[in-house]
Amino acid sequence: MFQDDEPEATRRNAGDAESSRASRGWWERNADEYQTEHGAFLGDDRFVWGPEGLDEAEAGLLGPAGSLKGLDVLEIGAGAAQCSRWLAAQGARPVALDLSHRQLQHALRIGDDVPLVEADAGALPFLDGSFDIACSAYGAVPFVADPVRVFREVRRVLRPGGRWVFSVTHPIRWAFPDEPGPEGLSVSASYFDRTPYVEQDEAGRAVYVEHHRTIGDRVRDVVAGGFRLVDLVEPEWPDWNSQEWGGWSPLRGNLIPGTAIFVCERD
Repeated sequence: MFQDDEPEATRRNAGDAESSRASRGWWERNADEYQTEHGAFLGDDRFVWGPEGLDEAEAGLLGPAGSLKGLDVLEIGAGAAQCSRWLAAQGARPVALDLSHRQLQHALRIGDDVPLVEADAGALPFLDGSFDIACSAYGAVPFVADPVRVFREVRRVLRPGGRWVFSVTHPIRWAFPDEPGPEGLSVSASYFDRTPYVEQDEAGRAVYVEHHRTIGDRVRDVVAGGFRLVDLVEPEWPDWNSQEWGGWSPLRGNLIPGTAIFVCERD
């Protein structure tokens, strides 16, 4: 028995189906707490790429804000659809997709001005060539066993020349403990160990799964998915941001990168 029914943290293999089930269940259980804890930072209609606070309005990774008007945009792992609302405010036509019904209920709580779709990123329910841009801020990609499958699906629904931009935990973070203070500054694991991080219940069923890929792995996955990598952004921690979010903090953020953003284009 685990004390207070807390899941056991381990490193072990977890395939597509198990990872998907775990992610859906985790977000169904934790969406309320997540939105309560981080909703103010994320805002209702901001496009934030990660805990550092890099804003798309400043970064322009999808293209200049003025160029988004009239474009069809798919947000994958949209959560409460904050990014999609920012896109709509620029005149784009966003669709917000998430695996979790509860997360999409939070999107409806904030407003019903963005189309919402509940679906798995590995099986997108859209016709070929439906979108001009696809984006994902920490959504889906870190939690899937086969990212190439997701990338190929994204490529399928993008029009030629379409842009795909996604952010994930920076791979170097896997070598350090997930702690925001000084204890999180010493290497504790091999950067090259790709074994997934799994939290499992008493019966050994995964209730949370996160997959590690090195920077090189991510680049190769992007290419295997049919994209050209045009930029790799590692946001620096800004002076204004004093928050701690999990293992992210000003202390760590000023020393090691916490987020990697991959800017890709479909040929």
